[in-house]
Amino acid sequence: MARALYLEVDYPGSIKAHERALAAYREEGDALSAARAARVLAWLHLNLYGDLALAGGWLSRAERLLEQADEDTVERGWAEVVRAILEPYGETRDQRLAAALEVGRRNGHADLEFAALSRIAENRIAAGRIDEGMRLLDESLTAVCAGEIEDLEVVESVFCGMFVACEQLQDVTRAEQWLRAADELVRRRNQVAVGAFCRAHYGGILTAAGRWEEAEAELGEAARIFEGGYEGSRAMVLARLADLRMRQGRLEEAEVLLEGIDQRLDAARPLAALHLARGETALAREAIDRGLADPRMHAGAAGPLLALLVDVCLTDDDVVGAAEAAERLTAHAESHRGPYLEACAALAQGKLCLATESGDAKACLRDALSAFSRAQMPVELARARLELARVAATEQPEVAVAEAKAALDAFDRRRASRDADAAAALLRSLGAPGRSAPKRREPLTKRESEVLELLGHGFSNPEIAERLVISTKTAEHHVGHILSKLDLRNRAEAAAYATRTSGGKPGTE
Repeated sequence: MARALYLEVDYPGSIKAHERALAAYREEGDALSAARAARVLAWLHLNLYGDLALAGGWLSRAERLLEQADEDTVERGWAEVVRAILEPYGETRDQRLAAALEVGRRNGHADLEFAALSRIAENRIAAGRIDEGMRLLDESLTAVCAGEIEDLEVVESVFCGMFVACEQLQDVTRAEQWLRAADELVRRRNQVAVGAFCRAHYGGILTAAGRWEEAEAELGEAARIFEGGYEGSRAMVLARLADLRMRQGRLEEAEVLLEGIDQRLDAARPLAALHLARGETALAREAIDRGLADPRMHAGAAGPLLALLVDVCLTDDDVVGAAEAAERLTAHAESHRGPYLEACAALAQGKLCLATESGDAKACLRDALSAFSRAQMPVELARARLELARVAATEQPEVAVAEAKAALDAFDRRRASRDADAAAALLRSLGAPGRSAPKRREPLTKRESEVLELLGHGFSNPEIAERLVISTKTAEHHVGHILSKLDLRNRAEAAAYATRTSGGKPGTE
């Protein structure tokens, strides 16, 4: 029953059923099975809710029960895996995982072997040994897709490790390849490889890949699952939604999402981007510096913050600071090779050349275009095109127009409003039309029309939720869809739109 409830994404129900199973096993005198139930409870509290104290308590219970079991069992290896996850990244964690790996291989237990191996891969990546870590992760994923692993929790764990690593490294290409393999696994075994907790990281990858509608769906589902649950898991989702909103140019919604989670490491980039968009460069720098100084900062994840630091410095006319940040980014890209970081470093150098009117800006930006294309990141590719258009504007206006139009098309397809406005403005300055025709607007649903009317009255999201008898999160989603469909930047514009379209009155009570 506990496993069935887990598959139905009823995590609280699964936890309670595991607790009942543990009590029944103890009553029967089956210490080994009771230990297994306690170990799974530790894993659930750790991986689903991040409750370290509860996870540690259940794991200690499992270890105590294992002392009562005479046989040398793979369950001791599983306990080592969970105990390792409770450890910070480092030598002790590695030693525990190595012990678990040895138990799995000695007993011919593929589930334990690759559960441990995939965690060892994460430890290597966190330590900056990225190539080695990704090779181990690829090996573990191969075992999953070949059908060697039976335990669904291990399947989810291995894929989740891949999502986490690929999101941190912005490795869209690798994620896409394994997702295709996962689709085949689903068809062959009727088994879902993406667990609820991993949806947030998956949404982050889809965001980087420019697949924003899919990212919205994954992040929305993750938010629904964790609504009313552990705040840490939900905050992880909100940070990624905020990043998506910033890329879409929906600043007010990003600000709301970041409320209360601004100190999280994964919120550093969207928070800094929000401050930069509002001209608050000192606050942007502070958010970036705090993120880069955090000891939890992943070895491959500093690149996006360094790239943003270049933009902040250039906005402040701090060429020296921008050059230092660009140099750090270049060194980072050389240490952690991959097309994304290579592209970020080339784009930063191109922007610096443009700002200082020195060097070969075009060559740098063309390198960035090539690398972003290989990285399968269309929005960043479009931003590089826009920079190239600015460089070519004086001497090659036709090239500039072509690049700016390509960028505008890419931004419009994804409703990246701020970027689209910048591209349209550049086209107008070059004497070309910013947009060939007004964008078609999707009609609002009946519920969205009701929400728009309440926005016209100046209602907040909680007030809208109370009035329409829906959750606050659902109200937030409706507001976001309204802003997107009507090409509005914020709630104030939505209220003004509601007033205009109702003949001067936002509606009646």
